[in-house]
Amino acid sequence: MNRRNQVGLTLVEVLVTVALLAVLLVPVINALTTSSQGAEVHRDLANNHYRLTSRVEELLVEPFADLEAAAIAAGSPQTATTYSETAGVPGRLVVYLSACDGDNADGDNDLFTGTDDGILWIRVAVENTVHDLQTIRARGF
Repeated sequence: MNRRNQVGLTLVEVLVTVALLAVLLVPVINALTTSSQGAEVHRDLANNHYRLTSRVEELLVEPFADLEAAAIAAGSPQTATTYSETAGVPGRLVVYLSACDGDNADGDNDLFTGTDDGILWIRVAVENTVHDLQTIRARGF
C-alpha cells in the first residue's frame, strides 16, 4: 500500500490542532466571563432604575398635604421620611422630602433656602449606593 494515497490525519496534526484550540479558547472563555458579569451589572442597574421610577410615581400621586407633612416632620432634606422602606432591607429605597426654592428668588442657588410655598423636592435613593431619582412636585398637580 502506498503511503501517499492514504487519507487521514497524523498524530502530529491532531496534536497541533488540539494545542491551537486550547490556546485560542482561553480568550474566548474570558470574553464570555466578562460579558456574563456585565449582564449581571446591567440587570442590577435596570432593576434599581425601575424600582426608583415606580416609587417616585407612587409618591407623585400621594396627596400633597401628606407629603408636605412628612417633609416638615423630617425637618431636613438629608433626613429620611416615613415613606422610606423598612430599615435593614437590602436595597432599601429611602425617600427624602423637603420644601424647596423653585424660583431661586434669594439668588443663592441653594435649592433649600428661601423656600417657596407649595413646592416640594422629592428624592428617592437606593440606600448605600449612588442611585437616586429626584423630582419637584407642586401643590395642585
